[in-house]
Amino acid sequence: MKSFCLELSGPYACFTRPEMKVERVSYDVMTPSAARACFEAILWKPAIRWHVRRIEVLRPIRWINLRRNEVSSVVSIANVKKAMNGTPVDLSIYADDSSERAQRAGLFLRDVAYRIHADLEFLPERDPQANAAKYHEMFERRARKGQCVNQPYLGCREFAAAFRLVDDVAAEPPPIAETRDLGFMLHDLDFVNPADPQPRFFRAQLANGVVAVPAWDSMEVRA
Repeated sequence: MKSFCLELSGPYACFTRPEMKVERVSYDVMTPSAARACFEAILWKPAIRWHVRRIEVLRPIRWINLRRNEVSSVVSIANVKKAMNGTPVDLSIYADDSSERAQRAGLFLRDVAYRIHADLEFLPERDPQANAAKYHEMFERRARKGQCVNQPYLGCREFAAAFRLVDDVAAEPPPIAETRDLGFMLHDLDFVNPADPQPRFFRAQLANGVVAVPAWDSMEVRA
């Protein structure tokens, strides 16, 4: 595995706490699953896996209250399956329809910036003709040029993130000088059963602006 570092920043972020059923309330710091999604937005292939190891907070943790209009309905899974089988089905949701909208309050982060460190694992059985160096070079090239499959985002897709590849971490400014217990935080979803993915959590600690992310199979990560 090879380690890479990205710097992410944006005016708003929301890493939603799953225990909040209706209102959107963010964790204090970016979650490992959100960090992984940013790496995958730049490069994802069946033959690679991203493992987030460290999240550095570069700006003071600040909050903002906002109200947003959200779509209250979802596309029917049954209709999606019909469409995949070739049956003509209307999968549209009309956001302008007042019956489809719901206004929700949110407690979001503002003016955020993070440095996230992750290891790229190559799975040779998924691509026997390739090697790890191929994917390392592919990610570096894409990240350096600002290329991505979809724009990385900070928890919610409307909160787009600016990103850059960090080559020399030692030359970068230090994270914020803050230490606190962040409580239990979402690590990622367990997709052993794809039909019913289960969340897994860990006890997050912010130590001098850094959250160390335990390995997925460690005793610190629990259902």
